[in-house]
Amino acid sequence: MRIKTKEDRRDRIKYRIRKRVRGSEARPRLTVFRSVAHMYVQVVDDMTGRTIASASTVEPALKGALAKDERGGNVAGAKAIGRTIAQRLLEQGVKQVVFDRNGFLYHGRVKAVADAAREAGLEF
Repeated sequence: MRIKTKEDRRDRIKYRIRKRVRGSEARPRLTVFRSVAHMYVQVVDDMTGRTIASASTVEPALKGALAKDERGGNVAGAKAIGRTIAQRLLEQGVKQVVFDRNGFLYHGRVKAVADAAREAGLEF
């Protein structure tokens, strides 16, 4: 795979991560996608190919609940998404997950999602 763009580079890193990170029913994979304006998080059981829970800053319920300074494009909004996904998983009885940064650097908004989910009670 030739690396011509930043997206090609991220895809290559993503494939390298996915070789090692697998989600199971007992410990599903929490994957993060960040765009410029929004954050998307979903929890996947790779054995069955089923999405267990998801959260994003484009959901009307979540978008209305965000404070004035929290948006999908900043760290405060990422923390809100991390708390929300942790809350949804704990309601379903899932306490442990495997974190998949999806080719993004573990920094900024991606790290904020992980830290907020940990603080809300998830174990990585």
